Amino acid sequence: MTASVDLAKLHIDDFAPHKDAVFELQATERVVPLKLTKVDPAGNSGRQGGAFSLLFAGPKDHVLPQAIYPVQHPALGTMEIFLVPIGPLADGNGYQAIFT
Repeated sequence: MTASVDLAKLHIDDFAPHKDAVFELQATERVVPLKLTKVDPAGNSGRQGGAFSLLFAGPKDHVLPQAIYPVQHPALGTMEIFLVPIGPLADGNGYQAIFT
């Protein structure tokens, strides 16, 4: 098993270059592709890497419940991210992760 990235060390600039890239989410039964569609600052926080929000689009045919999932990207590694479903988007089902 691959070691997870320390989320506390991640910054918005780690994700911005990967907008529109596909991340792989490991669900119970399958790998679900998630496209990173939006990377936004989320105001001030005490978090060392700053506060930011990520918006992902997943397949329309499969809705994931709110949970912590292992999400993998070739350049960023594997991260345990808390994803919240936010409903349908133009290109799939939306999921948001907020780092504060």
